[in-house]
Amino acid sequence: MSTARPLRIDLQQIADWVRPEGRVLDLGCGDGTLLAYLREFKRCHGYGVEINDDQVAECVRSGINVIQSNLDAGLRMFADAMFDTVVLSQTLQAVHNAESILREMARVARQGVVSFPNFGHWKHAASLLAGRMPVTRDIPFQWYDTPNIHLCTLKDFEDLVAKVGLNITGRALFADGQPIDVLPALRATLAVYRFETR
Repeated sequence: MSTARPLRIDLQQIADWVRPEGRVLDLGCGDGTLLAYLREFKRCHGYGVEINDDQVAECVRSGINVIQSNLDAGLRMFADAMFDTVVLSQTLQAVHNAESILREMARVARQGVVSFPNFGHWKHAASLLAGRMPVTRDIPFQWYDTPNIHLCTLKDFEDLVAKVGLNITGRALFADGQPIDVLPALRATLAVYRFETR
């Protein structure tokens, strides 16, 4: 009987892109849901990095290999090319140096996957035009208590990936749990990108 929790839509997309029996590093892994799923359904071996005490404890209870660390301190504890895939799901906007973390991801694994809320969604623009910072299901915090440091649009992220010298090999965009193909920059609330080193 399966013990894995149901996955968020971005985590399901990430899991679909991970090769069976791969070595996976999940940065900002939360309670280890993705790693547990990959262990059970794809026989992957992995590590999580998480800063929150309660989330780390949950990982330990679930038998997930987890290291408690702040991602802004870097990934020095991992050797070059140690993993097949490195994941950063809905965490990019909360790190201080997004460029540095992408470079570190490219160092420790050949393939990286990043998901983040799309700040270019039309509702965010409408909220700003009305004089308010956006508060949505994907960005659910008030401006004064948000953990988000850097919000970006699809184009912003693509420009950063190019600057770092990575090659985008996959992109999936969602709104309300459904794939978005038409006017994605305005309609997608959530983006998932896969990249490789060039």
